[in-house]
Amino acid sequence: MIYRKQKSISDYKPNDSFQDVFVVRFTKEIRVTKNGKYFFEVKIQDALGDGMLKYWGSENKASVEQVYNSIQPDSVILAEGVVSEFNGNIDFSVNDGKLRVLTPSEYDISDFVKKSDRDPEEMYSKLKEFINQVDDPDYKQVLDSFFSDEDFVKKFKSTPGAMYIHHGWVSGLLEHTLSVTQICVELTKIHKLDKSLLITGAILHDIGKIEEFATTTLIKITDRGNLLSHMILGLQELTRRLDKLQIDESKKTKLIHTMISHHGAVEFGCPKPPMFPEALIISKVDELDANIVTMTTAKESAMTNDSFIFNKQLGNIYLK
Repeated sequence: MIYRKQKSISDYKPNDSFQDVFVVRFTKEIRVTKNGKYFFEVKIQDALGDGMLKYWGSENKASVEQVYNSIQPDSVILAEGVVSEFNGNIDFSVNDGKLRVLTPSEYDISDFVKKSDRDPEEMYSKLKEFINQVDDPDYKQVLDSFFSDEDFVKKFKSTPGAMYIHHGWVSGLLEHTLSVTQICVELTKIHKLDKSLLITGAILHDIGKIEEFATTTLIKITDRGNLLSHMILGLQELTRRLDKLQIDESKKTKLIHTMISHHGAVEFGCPKPPMFPEALIISKVDELDANIVTMTTAKESAMTNDSFIFNKQLGNIYLK
């Protein structure tokens, strides 16, 4: 039997009863109440939100430990209980014996990892149209080395753009890359630019995210992503492929520069700030698209009647 999500975590209200499935982010240590019963808390998540679940066990510590030890990060659990409110926050309260870990055959992963609202095949088809606009033979070679690689394309289509901030969903990288490329191409109609360099740099600027993130029942950052960042991972992959191609060295250098400068400033992780127009445009458009999506997502998910909501990245966002 496959257990499916009944409601998103964000849709539950105090006093709602539930029997639902959740993915586990982490567990807190077992504690004991004043009346001698053992309990623990679990951070839970689904495709649209997260929350805390409290498992209220019995006085039998060994029994509670057995349940506790069965739960690991990324576990999918089936839990039954009542939603409560504590200090203004929603809690999912579960009594002893009303929680178990599901096997992979008992749940659908799409319930826990958000996907792009846009069709990835349609987005990829549109991106290919921009690739076909690259008429410089050297830059075309570079793009062909990536997009003739079926394994790369498969990962590129499905990789998220982030864990939480912008495009934090399956196919988010493709969605963000397409938006950045579209805006960059529009600017070639206004300014005198190297269109082939601009398109190539825009398409490749975030390819390191393919190695930076892994998607299971959660979007997670990999060890290499944590230690190196997507900029370094992307640089490694780009230079690995460039070294196999017989193309103009100055073009290689310019393309590398668009990647290592796309965060805009040294304080944001760039070894160099943008030093020519195409690099500057990629950096600014990357930031623009990320901020628009962050702001739009925050507005759509805001659960308040207030006029403003505070966002860590962007500050106050007006909701009306």
